[in-house]
Amino acid sequence: MRADVVTIFPTYLEPLRLSLVGRAQERGTLDVRTHDLRAWTSDVHRTVDDAPYGGGPGMVMRPEPWDAALSEIAESDPTRRPRVVVPTPAGRPFSQRHAEELAREPWLVFCCGRYEGIDSRVIDTWADDEISIGDYVLAGGEVATLVILEAVARLLPGVLGNSASAADDSFSDGLLEAPVYTRPQVWRGAEVPAVLRSGDHAAVARWRRAQALRRTLARRPDLVEHAELSDADRAVLEAVAAEVQQHAATASGAALAADSAAGRGSARDSPDRL
Repeated sequence: MRADVVTIFPTYLEPLRLSLVGRAQERGTLDVRTHDLRAWTSDVHRTVDDAPYGGGPGMVMRPEPWDAALSEIAESDPTRRPRVVVPTPAGRPFSQRHAEELAREPWLVFCCGRYEGIDSRVIDTWADDEISIGDYVLAGGEVATLVILEAVARLLPGVLGNSASAADDSFSDGLLEAPVYTRPQVWRGAEVPAVLRSGDHAAVARWRRAQALRRTLARRPDLVEHAELSDADRAVLEAVAAEVQQHAATASGAALAADSAAGRGSARDSPDRL
């Protein structure tokens, strides 16, 4: 895969030389090319922004440098067209499914906006994807590009040492991943679950699936609604729901008993009134 990144801060992308993404580049699996947008400016000040039409705070990135940059990058390989990605809070939410989709592309170009964003005419002309990595605002698109590229790169063939790792990740099957453990067997009084030490692979698989369901239901119930569930999965969820109801009933009863006891104590401690 080839990935071009256009930014006014090329050094921001240096972490792409590290870890899995860096090794993927060393092997030739991934070809990352970083470009300074200011190289396509035409004035002495290398201006990339201007005041917004209609007024308002901040500055907007001008269309001319972006169009020149994207045109030259796209023309560098006339045999194909890149998929152009713009990280922006206004984009569609990024997900593991989206990462898998992008990992199938031979060529990606990331446009890292700054200030109040890139002139919308550039987006309309060039962008194939506008992607948001969360409901918050960053200073620019570089961090989001790092996130997206790492999520995509680890899915490329040969990047992970064990290809099964990607299949077991959170969100790979629509659920969060089960808890994980390593040595020592006992740490600060907490012991690794016996099933994980049993050597029974089928039991381990059932335990992990049940734990993934429990964790997802507790933390991301929205994912459970869209996950593909078996009859065994539904049985686990029903058991968890029953446990939650029982816990709530027990807690409610304890609270009522405590209130009642407190009321009796207040009555005994109140002075007689004349």
